[in-house]
Amino acid sequence: MDYASLLSRTVVGLKKSGIRKFFDLLDTMDDVVSLTVGQPDFVTPWHIREVGMESLQRGKTYYTSNAGVPELRAEICRYLDRRFGLSYESDETLVTVGGSEAIDLAIRAVTEPGDEVIIPTPSFVCYEPIVTLCGGVPVTIPTKKEDRFKLTPEALSAAITPRTKMVVLPFPNNPTGAILTQEELEGLAAVLEHTNIAVLSDEIYAEMTYGRRHVSIAALPGMKERTILVNGFSKAFAMTGWRLGFLAAPRPITEQMLKIHQYAIMCAPTTSQLAAVEALRNGDPDIEMMTAEYDRRRLYIRAGLSAIGLDSFEPEGAFYIFPEIGKYGLSSDEFCNRLLYEKRCAIVPGTAFGEGGEGFARLSYAYSVKHIDKALERMEDFLKTLK
Repeated sequence: MDYASLLSRTVVGLKKSGIRKFFDLLDTMDDVVSLTVGQPDFVTPWHIREVGMESLQRGKTYYTSNAGVPELRAEICRYLDRRFGLSYESDETLVTVGGSEAIDLAIRAVTEPGDEVIIPTPSFVCYEPIVTLCGGVPVTIPTKKEDRFKLTPEALSAAITPRTKMVVLPFPNNPTGAILTQEELEGLAAVLEHTNIAVLSDEIYAEMTYGRRHVSIAALPGMKERTILVNGFSKAFAMTGWRLGFLAAPRPITEQMLKIHQYAIMCAPTTSQLAAVEALRNGDPDIEMMTAEYDRRRLYIRAGLSAIGLDSFEPEGAFYIFPEIGKYGLSSDEFCNRLLYEKRCAIVPGTAFGEGGEGFARLSYAYSVKHIDKALERMEDFLKTLK
C-alpha cells in the first residue's frame, strides 16, 4: 500500500498533541513525580456513582435520543440558570461525549474552508487542529503575562478580518489559570456586537474560580444570540472517565450541530447521562468542597514555587499554575525535558499550548499537598544545577 498517497494530507500534516507526546514519554519511565494531569484527583461522588450503577442493574442500557435524555437536558437548563443566571430551553441544549465533542461540533457547524477562527494562546490543544480539519484558518493571538494572559479588546479588534467566522474564549483558561471578569467580557462584547461573528465559549472550568463567580459572555446583552457555550461534567463533578459534556446555543445553531452529532456519534453513553442527572440535582455541595480544596492547593503551590525562585501570576481559575521559566536560558521544552530526565519530575512545557506558552510551564495542582511537596523538592534540586 502507498500510504503516503492514501492518507489525508491534512491529517498527516497535523502536529501530535504536545501534551500527549509528553505523556507517552512518561509511560517509559519509573519513579516520576508528575504534576501533568489535568483531571481531578477526587473520585466521582458516591451518590453519582450509585445512580450510574443502579441504571446498569435495572438494564437501562438502551440508546437515548440523539440530543440526550430529556430529563438531563431539563436539568442542564436549571443548572445554567441556578449557577450562572443563564436562560435556555431544552431544545437549545445538546448532550455530547465530553466537552471535546462539543467543541468539535461547534467549530464544524460554523466553519467553512477559508474561514478564520481567532484563538487566544496559550490554550487547550484541540481548537487549532479542529479548525484545520474543517479547512479553516486558525488565527492565534498570543496573550501576555503583563495582561495576566487575558484576551484584550484591542488584540481582538486587530485580529478581525472579513474572513473571521468565530472567536474562541477559553476562560477560565487551561493552562494559565486566567479568567475574564464581567468588565473585561463587556470590552470584548463591544468589539463583537455589530459583527456576524460567533463566539465559542469553553466554560469547562466555570465552577473553578477563586474569589469571584464565573461570568459567561452569554449573560451579556446581545451576546447569547452568537454564543455557543461548552461545558461538561469532567472537572466540576470529577467525572472525567464518564465522558459527558454539553453545549447550549441558539436553536438555529443547535439544530445544525445535532445533525453532525447524529451521524458521527448517535448519542452520549446512557449510564453517564443518567448519573449526570443526579450530579446536577444534588451535586452543588460536591462542587463547593472540591473547589475549596483546589483553592487551598492553589495558594500552597504558588507560595512553594516562589520559595524556590519561580515567579507566577496568581491563577484565578481552573487548577493550573503557569510559572515563568525563561530566565534560566532554556526553552520550555528543554527545561521540562531536563527536569524529567535529571530529577524525575514531570511538568508540561508551555509550548504544548501554543506559541504564547514559550518561556513558561504548566503545573497542575489537582494533586495532594504531599505529592506537590515532593515535586517542589525535585524542582528545587534541579534549579540549583542551573545557577
